[in-house]
Amino acid sequence: MTEAIARVFLGLVAGYAALGLVFALAFALVGAGRLDPNARHGSPGFRLLIVPGATALWPILLRRWLRGAGEPPLERNAHRRAAAR
Repeated sequence: MTEAIARVFLGLVAGYAALGLVFALAFALVGAGRLDPNARHGSPGFRLLIVPGATALWPILLRRWLRGAGEPPLERNAHRRAAAR
């Protein structure tokens, strides 16, 4: 029973990773430049560096890409709130 659960779990993890890798390759080549203007002119080394993170975070990045978000969101923290006053 536990072996079957482990197989299903590992299958799900492998599927997530496979989908993530396919997405990450497309994202590194096209999507990163659409979401962040600073990434448009990224070097091949930069694109290679973002592949592992895009593989892990592909659902979040896919949602942002499909929404057409152009600029990265502005961080909201205590320092920015204090400076705005």
